[in-house]
Amino acid sequence: MSKLDNAKRKGIYLLPNLFTTGALFSGFYSIIAGIQGKYEMACLSIFIAALLDALDGRVARLTNTQSEFGEQYDSLSDLVSFGIAPALLMFNWSLSHLNIVHPVLGKIGWLAAFIFAVSGALRLARFNTQIGVIDKAYFQGLPSPAAAAVVTSFVWISVDLELIGADLKYIAMPLTIVVGLLMVSRFRYYSFKTIPFKENVSFVWILLLVLVFVLLTIKTAWVLFVVFTTYALSGIIITMLTIKQKRALKKQSKQKEKDEAE
Repeated sequence: MSKLDNAKRKGIYLLPNLFTTGALFSGFYSIIAGIQGKYEMACLSIFIAALLDALDGRVARLTNTQSEFGEQYDSLSDLVSFGIAPALLMFNWSLSHLNIVHPVLGKIGWLAAFIFAVSGALRLARFNTQIGVIDKAYFQGLPSPAAAAVVTSFVWISVDLELIGADLKYIAMPLTIVVGLLMVSRFRYYSFKTIPFKENVSFVWILLLVLVFVLLTIKTAWVLFVVFTTYALSGIIITMLTIKQKRALKKQSKQKEKDEAE
């Protein structure tokens, strides 16, 4: 029996792929809502997609239903939900208004959105090729869900403050480009995969978790923007500190060799 026949007989696992389909649907609906001018709903849909995306992998591991099909399907879903949907949201809400100022700026506007989308695609492709190779404790480049969260929460708080995207076009353009480029950068971001969830933790952590949930219910968009923007900046700080430490160790090593030679 051929490998193709075996694949056909084996089929696909329903439960984790339902979560992935839900994430894909949320990302697709965000695009529709953004086109219709329902920006708050478009933002909420992207965060729902992020929640479902976080659950599908965990459900697959808990139920022992991981598969190569699921991994590829999840990547395609992520491209739509965290690459194309946020890029189109920023374009429809703000970047499209650059065309009114000047046709050249209009082209730069949609190119900024494209940079974000293609960076998301490249980030996912690089991640898929590096599975099992790089350190699990860190991601290389800003993860696409976090990048989507930064630009989406920016739109959300702007809508919450009743600010118009046309007035923020000169802020939205560099923000979209910079966050997009962070995805394909070499900055190291903590993955949270090494946190010992099954071990005992201090009671303070529970109180902090409750505080986060309370703040989310009061100022959802603001909390999300602060958290994910801080995370986006953390990669730059971690990388710079790592480089500084390596240079210091190298300098100490050279000084030690020099002292021994004398």
